[in-house]
Amino acid sequence: MKRLSGIKKYKLYLWLVPVFFLLNVLGAVVQGKGGFPARAVNEAWLVCYLSAANYRLFEHSLPALSWKRFFRSFLVLLLYIFIYSLGFYCWRELGVTLHIFTVLNHTATIPDKIGALTGYSISSVVIFGVIRHIVNYIKLKQSAQQLRIESQQAELNYLKSQTNPHFLFNTLNNIYSLARDKSDLAPESILRLSKILRYMLYETSSPYTAIEQDLKIIDDYIALEKLRYDDTLRINFNHDLEDRKQGLPPLLLIPLVENAFKHGVSETRDQPFVDIRLEVKNRILLFTVKNSTGEPAAGNAVKENIGLSNLRRQLQLLYTDYSLEVQPGDFIFIASLRINLASHV
Repeated sequence: MKRLSGIKKYKLYLWLVPVFFLLNVLGAVVQGKGGFPARAVNEAWLVCYLSAANYRLFEHSLPALSWKRFFRSFLVLLLYIFIYSLGFYCWRELGVTLHIFTVLNHTATIPDKIGALTGYSISSVVIFGVIRHIVNYIKLKQSAQQLRIESQQAELNYLKSQTNPHFLFNTLNNIYSLARDKSDLAPESILRLSKILRYMLYETSSPYTAIEQDLKIIDDYIALEKLRYDDTLRINFNHDLEDRKQGLPPLLLIPLVENAFKHGVSETRDQPFVDIRLEVKNRILLFTVKNSTGEPAAGNAVKENIGLSNLRRQLQLLYTDYSLEVQPGDFIFIASLRINLASHV
């Protein structure tokens, strides 16, 4: 891990050093200074020294400074003052001795040279420091964004892990009641359950699926529920889809349908009904579920179960433009869902 971190630090300086070199060379061209080839070589020689010094300063020395080691930290700062002044001048003279650095101003005194080099080194520290801070800030924001996405995905998976078994448990209860009564409809219910299980195992792992796939699961679930009731149960399921291939998180709509049966129709004695309407136009999804209840509005306080509460949280994580409203009435319950499918996160 340390080696990988060091490689990332080197990558920053691999492009930062050439940028700093080009800035100084272009600055000399703009100012109209002569001796361009020799000046470019001089800049390259000086930048090599400053790059090594700045790398050591920002990546090793500054992070190690602390008030607890005040004396040591003070000595380190004094060392860098020498490195960026007299040390820099010694590096320049070494270049002159090796015939790498060309003296372009023969009238400058040694104090003038040291002063000019010190100013040059300070400007490099400022430029390196500012750019390094900006790059690290951008990386930190990207890491925070990635962490937020991973956290949200983990929460979505957790919500699905709660909702899917809850939905499956209720479906198995329906089949159990048929099997207990030795109903001839039990084999058909098991076949429909197998379709639902196949969908839950192989299709719900993807973030989105075609909305027509969810429609098939809703149809199978409704058919399973109808097996438990006689002809007095009235069910209407209408849909108007502009694009049946429109992407939708799998099993997002099923909690509202399940809620209509488990907490509505199952508690209704007279004329039970479920009306379901799904419409998708211009990427706006409207899903309305109306069902009968066993109580009047006064005694029908809204208490969200695990299916509705999980659905509400999933919507918060998946979309920025949506609304989920539940309206209890006299022996009727209405759940309305609106989603701008283009507002997915």
